[in-house]
Amino acid sequence: MSRVQLALNVTDLEEAVGFYSKLFGTEPAKRRPKYANFAISEPPLKLVLIEGEGKGATLNHLGVEVSSPEDVRAATSRLAGAGLPTMIQDGVECCYAVQDKVWVSDPDGARWEVYTVLADSGTLAATKKEGATSCC
Repeated sequence: MSRVQLALNVTDLEEAVGFYSKLFGTEPAKRRPKYANFAISEPPLKLVLIEGEGKGATLNHLGVEVSSPEDVRAATSRLAGAGLPTMIQDGVECCYAVQDKVWVSDPDGARWEVYTVLADSGTLAATKKEGATSCC
């Protein structure tokens, strides 16, 4: 299973959760302080809301959630093989999950991650592991 991820900065998490719950007809899959995510089946979307990081209604980052670490490694090989600079993060704690991921940026600086969730975590911001210094 793969789905696109859209991470938005929001001013008021409670208001944003209320709006997106109504818009997509579902409740968040995960809620933590200053953070919520929706695992929407139709359309297939992982919607992440992050309160207090940047101006509301702005893009935090984009991503593609994949099923396994092997899928992340395959994406890393494909992206690097296409000449894109990549930043790899394995076992990073980010967005209340332990993840393997690879980052690339588009020509205008929009950040994209290809990631898989390995486990749940109690941490919103990244924990330094194997060179990881930032998360979202």
